[in-house]
Amino acid sequence: MNIKKQNIFRFLLTLVILILLNYIGSFVFFRFDLTSEKRYSISNASKEMLKNLSDVVFVKVYLDGDLPAGFARLRQSTKEMLNEFRAYSDSKIEYEFIDPSASPDEKTRNEIYHQLSQQGLQYSNISFNEGDKVSEKIIFPGAIISYLGKETPVQLLKSQLGAGSDEMLNNSMQQLEFEIANAIQNLSDPVSKKIGFITGQGELNGPDVSDISKFLKEKYSVEEIVIDGKLNSLDKFEAVIIAKPKSNFNEKDKFIIDQFLMTGGKLFFLIDGTDVSMDSLQGSPTTMAIPLSVNLEDMLFKYGARINTNLIMDLRSLPIPVVTGYVGNQPKQELFPWFYFPLAIPESDHPVVKNLDALKTQFSSSLDTIGKPGTKKTFLFSTSEYSRISSAPTRVSLNILRNKPDEKLFRSGPKHIALLIEGQFESLFTNRIPPQIEQDVKIGFKEKSVQTKLIVVSDGDIIRNEVNKSGDKILPLGYDKYTQREYGNRDFVLNCINYLTDKSGLIIARTKEFKLRLLDRQRVEKERLFWQLLNTVCPVSLVLVFGLIKYFFRKRKFAI
Repeated sequence: MNIKKQNIFRFLLTLVILILLNYIGSFVFFRFDLTSEKRYSISNASKEMLKNLSDVVFVKVYLDGDLPAGFARLRQSTKEMLNEFRAYSDSKIEYEFIDPSASPDEKTRNEIYHQLSQQGLQYSNISFNEGDKVSEKIIFPGAIISYLGKETPVQLLKSQLGAGSDEMLNNSMQQLEFEIANAIQNLSDPVSKKIGFITGQGELNGPDVSDISKFLKEKYSVEEIVIDGKLNSLDKFEAVIIAKPKSNFNEKDKFIIDQFLMTGGKLFFLIDGTDVSMDSLQGSPTTMAIPLSVNLEDMLFKYGARINTNLIMDLRSLPIPVVTGYVGNQPKQELFPWFYFPLAIPESDHPVVKNLDALKTQFSSSLDTIGKPGTKKTFLFSTSEYSRISSAPTRVSLNILRNKPDEKLFRSGPKHIALLIEGQFESLFTNRIPPQIEQDVKIGFKEKSVQTKLIVVSDGDIIRNEVNKSGDKILPLGYDKYTQREYGNRDFVLNCINYLTDKSGLIIARTKEFKLRLLDRQRVEKERLFWQLLNTVCPVSLVLVFGLIKYFFRKRKFAI
């Protein structure tokens, strides 16, 4: 009877403790992440954003069905991330996984594919082994996120030049938090920050930047600005973009840009060091690249950067078609790497460029830094180690494609083309303006800036999308029509603007890193049978041995 009472008391005590723990847990929310790399932890900025959601966010993930192991891991990681988001949002995240290839009817499948493409998702045609045969399948590794009557596409699979499939999938899983959280924040932010494209000096505008403008407008209010000496022309903007100017800035406009930076504004310079274009090679195989000055050199030098008047040539470059002969009356064309179009790669693990694909560039110049106290400099993109410099004025000729390049000439090492500078900047106009302007209260001249940021890129074409000859079709930014591949230009520009204007710290989520723990494929094939037996026979054997030992001791214990 005593034992029975003790058991009942223990049961009741355990029940009371469980009820108390559940009651306390309803008021106190906490989660434990026991992984070494904090795989299941999300940033404080993401938590804060999720906590402030006013309505339900619905996520349609088009990553379901019979998938290869790598994409199945991406699907599982996406599901786990959405579950984390749901936990921190008080169940305001709802999701559904959909297989766009589920329909047995080919016409229906094609209609779904077309609809998803129209919504902004990119497809991947993957091959995988299915028994003794190789199968192909079209998948859309992305999601459509809906919130407050608006929706936006999110590409979950991130391509990266030179990365293997396993590494590319791992990088995509690292970026899941940022991609999903950033999309939700874009949909939920009621106040659009203003981004300005400065015009008036021959800068890119209109169709040339329509692709990036379209994507920027999903989060920001985008306008074109003509400064024209108006002191307050930049006051309402969070950041301004100066994209590929062709003529000189006057001193008054420079003063206004300088004071915009001094008061905390953000600047994004995309400026060429030389004047040269492919249009000059249409009628002749040779043209000249001459130094280009837009009267911003002293300003950039003051802030800590210098764009050199040269051209970078790189063995790792984009191809262009060249006529190599004729078949009858028809010209025969072949693709050759055009050394003046380097493929730039990320220089660091900074949130702006981490795991980004290569950049498509055209006639880039090298970029140097100038030592300035109080500022921090980070190189973002560079060319490959197989680069060389050609100082302007210099001849640019298609005839260099006739012969195999001498690799000994391409050993100058990587050349920087993108630079981030953060900190406090000194005004270009310190000790350079009359006392009446310096002391004018309405002008409010500042000699030193507050903490702010700027980015300098030595190639204006990085932000320019191509337009077809008839002018009725805008190609995506970073798309190369000859290789039919889309490079990382758009993501880079968006990341730059996000980083320059971000005050929540959400972009730091891009620094998350998972260790890639790959199996040794050769060893797997060699020892496959051993490991299969070990994982099937050993567990059963252990259970049998444990049962026999327990039976033996039990028999001895109760033997008469």
